[in-house]
Order: sequence, then C-alpha cells, then structure tokens
Amino acid sequence: MTRTPTPPTVTSQRAALARARAQDNPQTDALSEHTFLAQFDVPRDWQIGPFTEKPAYRFDGCAWRDPWDIGWEVASLINSSLLPEAGDNGRLHLFYRASPAKESLASRIGHAVLGPDGTWSDDPRNPIVWPTIDGEDLGVEDPKIYRADGRYLLFYNGVFAVTDDERARHPSPGYPVGDVGCDIMVAESTDLRTWTKLGRVVDRALTRLWAKGAVIPRDLDGNAVRIGGEYLMYLSEGCDGVMHVGRSDDLVSWRFAPRDYLDLTGFGDALHEVATAIVVDDRLVLDFFYENDGRWRAGQALYRLDDPFTQIELAPGGTLAWGGVVRWRGETLFAQGWDAPPGRAQVQLFVR
Repeated sequence: MTRTPTPPTVTSQRAALARARAQDNPQTDALSEHTFLAQFDVPRDWQIGPFTEKPAYRFDGCAWRDPWDIGWEVASLINSSLLPEAGDNGRLHLFYRASPAKESLASRIGHAVLGPDGTWSDDPRNPIVWPTIDGEDLGVEDPKIYRADGRYLLFYNGVFAVTDDERARHPSPGYPVGDVGCDIMVAESTDLRTWTKLGRVVDRALTRLWAKGAVIPRDLDGNAVRIGGEYLMYLSEGCDGVMHVGRSDDLVSWRFAPRDYLDLTGFGDALHEVATAIVVDDRLVLDFFYENDGRWRAGQALYRLDDPFTQIELAPGGTLAWGGVVRWRGETLFAQGWDAPPGRAQVQLFVR
C-alpha cells in the first residue's frame, strides 16, 4: 500500500524523540572539530584554514519550549550556519540544529544573534523551524543560510520515516536507504524574523529517498554566488550514489542532472558529503568529508570560479563547516558544536 503523505503528528513526534534518546552511535558521539582541523598538513595558499577556536564567541542557549510539548529537551547544538550583517557594527546571525542527543533525530532549528559588544541573544521566536509538514516527522536538521536578491533562503534537511513500499518504488542499490529518509527543504524570509516554508527542493524520484546538504557557492559575506548567470547546488549524498548538480535562477526552483565534480582517486577511499562551497575572489573551494584507511577525514578541493566542475587540486584538512564559512569584523570564521562539554548545549566558533 502506498503511504499517503501526512504532516507530523504528536504520535510521530513522540516516536522520533524516543528513538533519539535511545540512540547509541560511538562513532558520531566521538565527532570532534579539532580532529578534522588537525588534518591540515602544510596548508596550500588557496586553502580555507587552518582555524582555532575563539572561546569569547561561544554560544550557550536554547532554553525555549518546543511547540509540540512532548517533553523534548536539548542536549546538543551542532551543524550551525552563520550570516554576517554589513558594517563594523553589524551583528552575526547563528542558525543552529538543536537535538535531544548528539547527531540525533528529533532536531529543531534555532536562531541567535551575536552583537558587536560580544553578547549573544537567543531569538524569542525559537524554534524558527520545527516539524510541521510532510517529510519532517523525524525532525529538521542542519540549516544553511544564504542571502540573495533582497531576501534570505534557509535550506535544511527534513528527516522522515521510510516504508518498505517506498523503498520498492524508489530503489537505490548505489546508496542503500534504511528506515530513515532525508529531503532537502527550503524556507524563505525577507527579515530573518518570519519564515515561510516552501517545501521540498529535490524530487524523491531523483533522490531515491535521500538527498542531504544544499551546498550552494557562497561568498564570505553570506551571499549566494551566481556562476555563469545561475545558482548551482552540489549534491553528494543519496541519488542512488550518483553525484548531481542543480541549477536555478531563483534558489527555489531547481533543475538537476548527473555531474561528476569531485574525484578522490589516490586521495581517499570514499566521499561521504560535501559540506560547503566557498567563493574567494576568482576561486571556488569545496570543503568535504571523506574516508581514508577507515578514518573519517576532512579535505578541500580547488576550482576556478568560471570552471566549477574541473578539479584543480586536492589537499587534506578542512572545516566540515556544514553551514559555511563567513567573514565578520575582520575575521574568517565558522561554527560547530561537536566539542561542547558533556551535558552542555554549546556552539563553538572557530576563527582564522
């Protein structure tokens, strides 16, 4: 029987929370940003990094009440995205994934602001994104924020339960999908205060029930960058194990086609995910998560901005900044919460 799409329910939310609290994954529990930053060997002059943590910028927050009122509590703040305001007195916006366990299901997305005086303020509207539509019953994750054409686009992952029937209708032998699926979703705002969900970005007939990470080239000011007159999106997870590139005129409606853009031959054994695409002057750097000799590693790949699919060079070391890298008050920085002390929901900011 084909499942009829339905919005999340109290029952589905309680089930997702129970799964999150019961999870046991030592590999993801051990994730540390410092591990990946230490993999910078002799950094190339084109690389983005290395970085060190700036303790003065740490964010502790997320005391808000979950709208589903099911006893949800935050234990981890991870996979964050930053957006700077212009000017020396501009603020820094943080969009973060709040989870009941590290790298778990049942996540929500929050927003906080760092002022020029170094003081954080959590958004009283939090969570700004939580499960409300089809495809989000197991949570919403990993925000990526872009400024473009006078408004803001917040891409995130919608996580949903997968049935045997759905796997049969969307076979994915090249990238096996279990009982959890993932969609790329997008919400839009003109003021960073009120958000309108626009729904799924990539059709499941293409993703085969899994696509993760709306990696769109972005400059250090947080602006999505047009290449050849259009926006690009690099898909590296799902899609039956085939790399795809999306093209769009407005960041909302996308056209996707298979495209090989990253070759790890002689460098790594397997690509896990491209984390971010960073534009600096006339070059494009893809920061990615891969595996080599059984170890999780970070790396970066160099491209010319006018030739965004022809890989020029690979180098070890990277940020795995899922939400991207920005420039604020003279510093280049990104955010991650993997290294928060046990029992503490905290985001650390790393600077170059």
